[in-house]
Amino acid sequence: MNQAIRNSWVVIVAMFMVLVVAISVIQVIAADALKNNDFNSRQLYQEFGSARGPILVDGNPIAESVESNDDFNYQRVYHDTELYSGLTGFYSLTYGATGLEDKLNRYLAGSSDGQFVDRIIELFSGTQMEGAQVELTIDPDMQELAYSVMPEGVEASVVITDPESGDILAMASKPSYDTNLLATHSGAEASANMAELQSVPGLSPYLNRPTASLPAPGSTFKLIDTVAMLESGEYQPDQVLDVPDSITLPNTTTPLGNFGGGLCGRLDEATLAEIFAQSCNTPFALAAMELGQDRIRTTAENFGFNESFDIPLTVAASQFPEDLDDAALAQSSIGQRDVKATALQMNMVAAAIANDGTMMKPQLIDTIRGSDLTLLEDVQPEVFKRSTTPEIAEQMTELMRGPLDGGTAYRAQSETVDIAAKTGTAQLGADNDLVNSWITGFAPADDPQVAVTIVYQNIDFDTGSELTSTNLKEIMEAVVTQ
Repeated sequence: MNQAIRNSWVVIVAMFMVLVVAISVIQVIAADALKNNDFNSRQLYQEFGSARGPILVDGNPIAESVESNDDFNYQRVYHDTELYSGLTGFYSLTYGATGLEDKLNRYLAGSSDGQFVDRIIELFSGTQMEGAQVELTIDPDMQELAYSVMPEGVEASVVITDPESGDILAMASKPSYDTNLLATHSGAEASANMAELQSVPGLSPYLNRPTASLPAPGSTFKLIDTVAMLESGEYQPDQVLDVPDSITLPNTTTPLGNFGGGLCGRLDEATLAEIFAQSCNTPFALAAMELGQDRIRTTAENFGFNESFDIPLTVAASQFPEDLDDAALAQSSIGQRDVKATALQMNMVAAAIANDGTMMKPQLIDTIRGSDLTLLEDVQPEVFKRSTTPEIAEQMTELMRGPLDGGTAYRAQSETVDIAAKTGTAQLGADNDLVNSWITGFAPADDPQVAVTIVYQNIDFDTGSELTSTNLKEIMEAVVTQ
């Protein structure tokens, strides 16, 4: 009798082990293949109607799943959509997932490796498993402020970061949209809503403008030029340079001049500090040709150009081209021609200077916790690049005070906050009066707490130059003195 019991016990244990192995194979090894199978509509419907985890800002959900009374148990709901649509993206039965809904799907859906035990418990208990909750680094007040400085009807981005940690404190853009329109359970409604959204000029529900749009950076790129000049040892801030009103690009008949109506046209020569403050084109073009394309490109890449990465949103690679002749190099040195940059990229340039030359990797995620608040991910500050030396960064900080002291960013000068910044204007063509208007900087200059970047795309020069500087000042004063 005892032998029979032992044999039965061995069989039961063996069967249990087979079951555990089978579950492990299905849940781990074959999970992705099964879920991604084109014929697995059951998986799609099950995930869409599941208790997907929330995306949080300051502990409050900006995306969550609530119980539903239709064919699905849950409905994905978004809050403050105009502020956050570019970050959350959408989770749609009709159009799939974008933004953080896509990039963090394995956590939000409960399928990450760290949630394996929860899935086993769900399998045996029959209870509905909830996805993990994702807490962002975003400060809700800063996000609202960033959104508010962009007028309606413009294409614009604002990025605010902590230079020391890389935390993204705000990332907003316009035009924006209501993500709930695409999360509807009705395919017909979702299709009609998508068609309407795609008819809005400048709006793509699939993209986050601050990380995906690549406008020409204009004279904000002179931050790169100036670092390269100072690192070469051939230039100093107090060095006097020629300021020709116009130069003819080598081997062409094409002129490159200073911006019409600016102070640069009245100067025959000036110090590098004065040239930087007034953003004169010709001295930077001449210096770039003297230094050569390799040095300028290397410096640009030290600050993150030509490299894509995830935050976890994918950041498009900002572009500084290769194989430039001197004419192309001169035009590229002033942030025109084929030079392109995301708003986040130019914020990273300013943040690296603010952080003694060390560029931190931008972070959008603070923590990820299971439904029982078990910590799954705790994102820590990470050095991304050693962009330049502390000595060069200190010189750049002093130079970046110049545009506010009677230079191109004079409207941003504040009585309460010491701001360092650089403006930029990128012309969009000889027959086009519109520009990309930029400003990027940090404050307080002597003890940076935030780096701020603003870009208005396809805007007239007067409106753009006023909006960039005045709104930078507004953000800096609100954030630094709060």
